[in-house]
Amino acid sequence: MAALWRRPERLLGAAGLCRTARALSGKSEYDLLVIGGGSGGLACAEEAAQFGRKVAVLDYVEPSPQGTKWGLGGTCVNVGCIPKKLMHQAALLGSALKDAQHYGWNISQPVQHTWSVMAQAVQNYVKSLNWGHRVQLQDKKVKYFNIKGSFSDPHTIRGLTKAGKETFITAEKIVIATGGRPKYPMHIAGALEYGITSDDLFWLKESPGKTLVVGASYVSLECAGFLTGIGLDTTVMMRSIPLRGFDQQMSSLVTEHMESYGTKFLKKCIPTKVEKLESNKLQVTWQNTDLGTEETDSFDTVMWAVGRVPDTKTLNLETVGVKTNSETGKIVVDASEATSVPHIYAVGDITEGRPELTPTAIAAGKLLARRLFGQSSELMDYDNVPTTVFTPLEYGCVGLSEEEAVQCYGSDNIEVYHAYYKPLEFTVAERDATQCYMKMVCLREREQRILGLHFIGPNAGEVIQGFALGIKCGATYPQLMKTIGIHPTCAEEITKLHITKRSGLDATVTGC
Repeated sequence: MAALWRRPERLLGAAGLCRTARALSGKSEYDLLVIGGGSGGLACAEEAAQFGRKVAVLDYVEPSPQGTKWGLGGTCVNVGCIPKKLMHQAALLGSALKDAQHYGWNISQPVQHTWSVMAQAVQNYVKSLNWGHRVQLQDKKVKYFNIKGSFSDPHTIRGLTKAGKETFITAEKIVIATGGRPKYPMHIAGALEYGITSDDLFWLKESPGKTLVVGASYVSLECAGFLTGIGLDTTVMMRSIPLRGFDQQMSSLVTEHMESYGTKFLKKCIPTKVEKLESNKLQVTWQNTDLGTEETDSFDTVMWAVGRVPDTKTLNLETVGVKTNSETGKIVVDASEATSVPHIYAVGDITEGRPELTPTAIAAGKLLARRLFGQSSELMDYDNVPTTVFTPLEYGCVGLSEEEAVQCYGSDNIEVYHAYYKPLEFTVAERDATQCYMKMVCLREREQRILGLHFIGPNAGEVIQGFALGIKCGATYPQLMKTIGIHPTCAEEITKLHITKRSGLDATVTGC
């Protein structure tokens, strides 16, 4: 009866009576129900709770086809950014051990890596984050349901527990934040039976051994990069171009460095089948479209990184009229994250046309809660979102790629400043810096507003994060030239960019 006292206006109208009847029949009623306990969903729920609203979160992890499952927190925490960055760090430490000898450290060779020690440490940390999220929800008085939800009507979610117990939850407003899951190429024989995805890689207890990573996405290149870095025989199979959607000059430099670093590439190749041999190895057959030949090799592990699909299968969206893009399966939302049903919203990777990035989902979720319950009207701004690809040599960027700038403004109206540089850390260690490169894409008009900044080199994420603020604020090339660099850093080179592509001059930085 407390719910009836708190919100007496709900008794008005047939819909209100219907929902109140549901509450009286033993089913929960909430001001906000969030489906999906990932970064965006949790941020939205916790922000809404700050306004004194009654909030609940539904989260359920369907095990991967290989049986991998995890706790609360979504992709980023469990099978994405967090374990990826930690394993990337493991690989960087391996490179640092090689460099260390040039700096006078006596390290006995050969240095060996133990997968199980790294995996256990990473998995323990991830589990601590799962627990932390549960504690945060409890502290903020957000009710957590570990159940699989689907719409039974526009205000009611039917939930099923792991044991098959049914429950119904009603809410005034509902936010869908179920994210995506890796795609399996179902047309390839043996792909599902014998392959893994990023949903499994981070939870393997034993080393994946000789690994084939299929795909040219950032997920593919990041995973292949750290597998190579910890000493595993790793091959990337690419059908077409690397890092589709990113600046292609930068993408080519990333893959060139990976090749020099030891990752093998099968370019213009399409897998056709995966078979298990008596030795338990996996024999992969593929078509080389350049040569028109069929080729095979055997691997210990085959990992698919061929894209992700929105996790909407069980939501029953069509029943309540939530529109999705028929090609991508993603939910169509407007600038306020609203779906085609007035009180149903969606945030994060599940939404059409949004960057598939954790921080954007978090920011969008918080802003949505403030608009719904905090009298705010601020919309999420998806322009100039910085990001980094954590390949062995990192690639960070913010704003437009060179291709996008040309498409938007025409090649005559943009100026590209660029430089090849050598990080000071690479000098004593005699490391190759051929692919250490940066470029700034500007409008050519008098103010020369910066449209995009791209950086390949150590700590690219840290470098780009700082410059992202300036670019978000409309920074211009002359303003950047007035910015004093921190010496001696890689980021400093950005403040000294003066060679244009148009000039045709050598863009290699010399001296300190």
